[in-house]
Amino acid sequence: MKEIKAFIKPNRIQRVIEALSDNGFKSMTLSQAEGTGAFKSKGARPSLDFHVTDSPVVKLELVCQNEEAQAAIETILKNGKTEEPGDGIIYIANIENAFQIKTGDSLKRYDL
Repeated sequence: MKEIKAFIKPNRIQRVIEALSDNGFKSMTLSQAEGTGAFKSKGARPSLDFHVTDSPVVKLELVCQNEEAQAAIETILKNGKTEEPGDGIIYIANIENAFQIKTGDSLKRYDL
């Protein structure tokens, strides 16, 4: 299994979510976040919580089967990209296993 974490501009997240869903990726987690890096967006401002200048960002997380990861990445890239710099970043990690809290069953043997 693969975990995909994508940090996406807020004005592109709805498009990314809809495209992922249309391509069979129904389960994902979204978090509003602040990002800091080399690129500073026009809307960047001093953070109220941290001593940095930040830009608003949405963190999208999803777990999928290894063979589905490339399709998810391509969908995020296609729908998250703009003509402006600072579109975000995608991280990929291996997931050894996952367990359903209610039953304790391993999700490794099920389709996600």
